[in-house]
Amino acid sequence: MPPDLTTTSEPMSPPRVILFDWDNTLVDSWGCIQAATNATLRAMGHEPWDMEETKDRVALSLRDSFPVLFGERWTEARDIFYAEFAAIHLDYLCPLPGVEAMLDALIGMGLRLGVVSNKNGAFLRQEIDHLGWGGRFDKAVGATDASADKPDPAAVALALTPMKCAPGPAVWLAGDAEVDMQGAIAAGCVPVLLRKEPPRNGEFDRFPPKFRFSSCDDFVQEIRELVIPMT
Repeated sequence: MPPDLTTTSEPMSPPRVILFDWDNTLVDSWGCIQAATNATLRAMGHEPWDMEETKDRVALSLRDSFPVLFGERWTEARDIFYAEFAAIHLDYLCPLPGVEAMLDALIGMGLRLGVVSNKNGAFLRQEIDHLGWGGRFDKAVGATDASADKPDPAAVALALTPMKCAPGPAVWLAGDAEVDMQGAIAAGCVPVLLRKEPPRNGEFDRFPPKFRFSSCDDFVQEIRELVIPMT
């Protein structure tokens, strides 16, 4: 099945490396993110966010977003958020449907996999280890691991270090949000939207994905059709 959104008429070429976003691309994180964010907002004297507002406003890393939201008190808010998040995040952790089988299928086709997330790097790797997925990824890069966070290309460059593969058309970055598409484009990689929900009107006008897949099964099928003829 072909991808259900393309922004180019160029033929697809097979990737060698696929970098994934983490939250809400591979695991369902919105409930945990909303709970920890609202605990922080209340403690800082702000009104809590409903789920729609949470999804609209949470994309950048904490070190990029909290100074804007909380001003000079952002480090105080950071400590509150991290304490709340640390207490609950493993209880909320849940892989999205088909993700584990997708990762195994991609590895079976000889692809190298990594993660580039705006979740704190220590929390990210704790979650990967909790799911037993550590062996599936060559490298997992989270917020504060690189000199700058996604969408800065430094995060992608760090994730590619052990794979000895330069950013380019052989590297796909798959995620669920505009910041993922922006990060892929900034790094010179292929931006791929991987999520069930279709794009909202105007959501990706600035940083359009090259391809969109609405399920892990469709993603694997398309990669298989590209990779198998090459073997």
